[in-house]
Amino acid sequence: MDNVLSHVPEVDKISFSEEEEKIFAFWKEIDAFQQCLKQSKNKPRFTFFDGPPFATGLPHYGHILAGTIKDIVTRWAHQTGHHVERRFGWDTHGLPVEYEIDKANNINGPEDVEAMGIKKYNELCRAIVSRYSKEWEEIISRLGRWIDFKNDYKTMYPTFMESVWWVFSQLYDKGFVYKGVKVMPFSTACSTPLSNFEAGQNYKDTQDPSVVVNFPLEEDPNIMLVAWTTTPWTLPSNMALCVNPDADYVKVKGKAKECEGVFILMEARLTQIFKSESDYEVLERFKGRTLEGKSYVPLFDYFIKLKAKGAFKVLMDGYVSSESGTGVVHQAPYFGEDDFRISLSYGIITKDQEPVCPVDDVGRFTDPVSHFKGRYVKEADNDIIKHIRANGRLVQTERINHSYPYCWRSDTPLIYRAVPSWFIRVEQMQDKLLESNEKTYWVPSFVKDKRQVCKLAKRCQRLGNKSQSILGNSHPHMGIGRHGRDSIDHITIPSNRPGKPPLKRISEVFDCWFESGSMPYAQVHYPFENKREFEDCFPADFIAEGIDQTRGWFYTLLVLSTALFGKAPFRNLICNGLILAADGQKMSKSKKNYPDPMGVVRKYGADVIRLYLINSPAVRGENLRFREEDVFALLKEVFIPWLNAYRFFVQQVKRFEKDEKDTFEYDESSMGKSHNVMDRWILSFTQSLLAFVHQEMSAFKLYTVTPRLIKFVDNLTNWYVRFNRKRLKGEAGKEDCLRSLETLYSVLLCMIRVMSPFTPFITETMFQNLRKVLKPGTLGQKETQSVHYLMVPSPKESLICPDIETSVSTLQSVVELGRYLRDKVNNPLKYPLPEVVVIHKDQKVLDDVLLLESYIKEELNVRKITTSTDKVKYGVALKADINFKNLGARLKGDVKKVKDIVSSLSDSDIQETLDRGYIEAVGHRIDATDIFVKYKFEGEKASELSSKYEAHSDNSVLILLDITPSQEMIDEGQARVIANRLQKLRKKAQLIPTDEVTVWYEVKPSNGNLSRVANSFREFIENTTKTPFKPVCKKPDISELIQEQSEVGDETLTLVITKDAGSPTRVAAVSQEKQSGIESPVCPWVNIVCGKSPRNGLSSQKATLLLQNPFGSKSLSTTCDVLSEIHSLFGVTTSDSSLYVEGKIIDNKVDLQTLARKSVYFGRNSESPVTCDKEDSPYTRYVNLEYKDQKATLLLENPVGSPLNPNSFNEVVKILFNTEKSLQVFEDKERKNKLQLNVVFSPHDFHGKRLYLL
Repeated sequence: MDNVLSHVPEVDKISFSEEEEKIFAFWKEIDAFQQCLKQSKNKPRFTFFDGPPFATGLPHYGHILAGTIKDIVTRWAHQTGHHVERRFGWDTHGLPVEYEIDKANNINGPEDVEAMGIKKYNELCRAIVSRYSKEWEEIISRLGRWIDFKNDYKTMYPTFMESVWWVFSQLYDKGFVYKGVKVMPFSTACSTPLSNFEAGQNYKDTQDPSVVVNFPLEEDPNIMLVAWTTTPWTLPSNMALCVNPDADYVKVKGKAKECEGVFILMEARLTQIFKSESDYEVLERFKGRTLEGKSYVPLFDYFIKLKAKGAFKVLMDGYVSSESGTGVVHQAPYFGEDDFRISLSYGIITKDQEPVCPVDDVGRFTDPVSHFKGRYVKEADNDIIKHIRANGRLVQTERINHSYPYCWRSDTPLIYRAVPSWFIRVEQMQDKLLESNEKTYWVPSFVKDKRQVCKLAKRCQRLGNKSQSILGNSHPHMGIGRHGRDSIDHITIPSNRPGKPPLKRISEVFDCWFESGSMPYAQVHYPFENKREFEDCFPADFIAEGIDQTRGWFYTLLVLSTALFGKAPFRNLICNGLILAADGQKMSKSKKNYPDPMGVVRKYGADVIRLYLINSPAVRGENLRFREEDVFALLKEVFIPWLNAYRFFVQQVKRFEKDEKDTFEYDESSMGKSHNVMDRWILSFTQSLLAFVHQEMSAFKLYTVTPRLIKFVDNLTNWYVRFNRKRLKGEAGKEDCLRSLETLYSVLLCMIRVMSPFTPFITETMFQNLRKVLKPGTLGQKETQSVHYLMVPSPKESLICPDIETSVSTLQSVVELGRYLRDKVNNPLKYPLPEVVVIHKDQKVLDDVLLLESYIKEELNVRKITTSTDKVKYGVALKADINFKNLGARLKGDVKKVKDIVSSLSDSDIQETLDRGYIEAVGHRIDATDIFVKYKFEGEKASELSSKYEAHSDNSVLILLDITPSQEMIDEGQARVIANRLQKLRKKAQLIPTDEVTVWYEVKPSNGNLSRVANSFREFIENTTKTPFKPVCKKPDISELIQEQSEVGDETLTLVITKDAGSPTRVAAVSQEKQSGIESPVCPWVNIVCGKSPRNGLSSQKATLLLQNPFGSKSLSTTCDVLSEIHSLFGVTTSDSSLYVEGKIIDNKVDLQTLARKSVYFGRNSESPVTCDKEDSPYTRYVNLEYKDQKATLLLENPVGSPLNPNSFNEVVKILFNTEKSLQVFEDKERKNKLQLNVVFSPHDFHGKRLYLL
């Protein structure tokens, strides 16, 4: 394998989707999924059951979400040392498949199936399953889900069906099965009943006729009960009326012409038929129970024979409501669940009688409803109303808008209709079901506690539904399998009971939910095969589906498993919410209210969709409104910064290898060797995160894990990389650069491994490149061909440092507050500011700030940090106000009172409110989040302080930002603007950091402010951009790479980039400069590595000390002198520390001259010393000087990255050579070529050279 990192293009030139396609092809090439299964074969098993989707249509976002959850959990299980079989399943029976065939072949009823032929019908069903299963495999695989399609299970497989029959036989033998009738939602378009939860999936607002009908009492036909209904088509099947026994009813005389007569109805519902009180006269009041048993004149005489069984009487039940209607409910027992229940309890009907249901499977009236026979029930409504009116039974009619259930498949209105069915006696195992459920673990828990337990309290569960296909009607259901009707209808079995006819297939077929609930056993053909394997792995460790399955698959699984084995079929369950369109409506193909999933994949990639869905409320069991713009936002906020950090690392490794003539190779044993505080922080944060992810994933809490992973990307890119760019670029020397690169590699690799189950494509892309510089054997002797072959790393406790994490958290608070204040006053970060004051009552927090002050200074671009525990000292006071937008509507008339109370709070009251989290005012609880806290200045200097400082707090740290910069700071800001334009031009020229170029500049007018800044800040610009920056007037006649002219205020800046023209120096860290012609310092020197975090705004921990200067004159004599210099350079204390060379402590009596050209480590006595890398030259840049007969060395920076101000060059030289007169500088020994410093040249242009003074 090539050990050179591949170039990573700019992110805007990368298509995430195309990169994923490459990885997808790579996985196919190495057969990655199957290789994973082979590698884990002998590991502990983690059992997963995949709920079977219907084998029709293509995956939608709900499938993608559930599939992503399953994929993440099973990948994680594999990568934490388990063997996880993942078999895809298909539900191939029942309504969805049949409906697709009916729609495509214009089949409208059972007779059409008979005309086609059941065999042909079954062949079409098999074909559609095969077609959709192929497309599903392509789409699901492209989304990154690893699951076995070749070893799938389909409910149509004979082995699957045989196990389903075994399940049924077990239940039958245990006495759980009985046959009965149940009123259920029924799709006349599909000729099949639906479960209640299926019926609840597609409610629509629709118009229906509303009628009030009179029912004369037999004892006095002039007195009429009045009932209201929105289903006139059920009136021919009326068999009773029902009232509420405890409600108040009235007998009234109608006075209005349109409503004359004597009526009985609920007093609370008089408004249903009367517009005003003057329209009626109350004759009598009584409770509903007084009406029980009264007979009335039937509306139709189709079922008059049932009068002998108690029909056409008034019944009682508490379900009758005063919310709508007349308080008298018409009862059609076989078209309403409550109607059936009440009529059964009164003995009007019995469980085993032939159903009184004059409506066939396609919704048409049958005998004995002779007036409307053959008519579709909903279409017959108007004729039924006409018939009732003609017979003087109509009191009122109108049309109403209401919400009504529609078939989720055919989008046609449902009816409620009696269906002969087989049932499981759930009531006798209810306690056992609750016990089984209690032993399962659900995420989120409220789904188990509030939804599933309620469902388990239901009395029975439908097992099968009647199908008339044996009579030649449509929907053979089980016909997709090899043992469908066309294969078995002709088979008979001799009865073992004498004189009885042969046994034949009965007309009922299994409900598809019963089949899917049997999948744990049927997918492995239990108990006919794999008996031991199944029993060793049952119950499953994990299942997952949408929240709608609490009433579907989850419930059926639990019922069957409890009935068979007395326990739940799974241990852990994740239940996701629903995915809705952006407007909150159900996603609909016909409405086109959502983007095509594969179109979104092609635009943004599968990883982004996976992380978007998994980081949404849907993983907490709530609903998600899918917005494509949010997917794009996640791409910009997470994936692009992450990729940029990875790209930056690759760039800097290439630069390191080129400049240092060395090879970067990562060895995990080097992790943690760095003493840099930011290195230690990001390593600690990474390991803490790793521990958290392991903990939460073991609890299946994806909804807590993904936000932390996303936050980690922010910490890596916006904090660690941003704060350490100079180190990573090598500005602090080779050793420090190497340590920072090792740290960044370690974090990237760890992050890739832990993120690989979540975002499998981008992690594989990065790993395939990063593994090239991984030392062989670092990850053990295991297969490292794919990141998905690696185990998720375990956290290294030794690297976790809570104190450092707390310190950096404080730093982040201060920096974010400072950024906010800069934005508030429109002061860009390019412009330095004098001071930031950090105020906190806890001195430890302030000590954390001082520990990291160099980073805060650099990030906020301030010169000074001051800390204080006393905000009164700065005249700062708090002022509070309410969030009117949030509270206005809630507080209504009290809003002004609450506002006045909050506005009058004292400083201490406000602080107490913030600490407590709320305040009570005028009987209202006001949360602290609804209170705006502002800061004002008080006291004698209030005016002065408010003009100087801006204040802000995050309720923890308070900062004051001095917004009054000096002219020097303004000039530096202008210099940063120039540097920024230079960097953008480099990018425009498509240059990479290792390209050696020179930038030439010209400013017009030449005597303006920008020209002055460009000349005086040349060295600053060079240090910032790592590019020589010279006046265009000195440019030789060479070809240009690019030229650009831009406006900076009222002045014009022209920049020209050329290939490096052999300028006398390259601006970079000394340890990177290996040019020939650089002479050694004339004075003996020693390099210093500071093992403590430097203060005074420094980021580098490296410096150089001169043991003599000028040559022959000792500048340092004792180790105390060295410690004093270290204190002066780095701002650190030295009393608790020592000096080390080659790992050994330096004796106080040592002759310092013996240390010349060595590297000395300065560190705490309590810590192990670090052995410094040997260097052939000083860490810092320098120039040799000659004056008369004296020779000296001038350090051009010290510590590394802290340059000598060019304006102070002459003063330093005068002190060095002990002279009062100003000296002229020449670049030749003869002193003929005089240099004009600070105009065209800077002394920094002559690093490693010799200058001559006169």
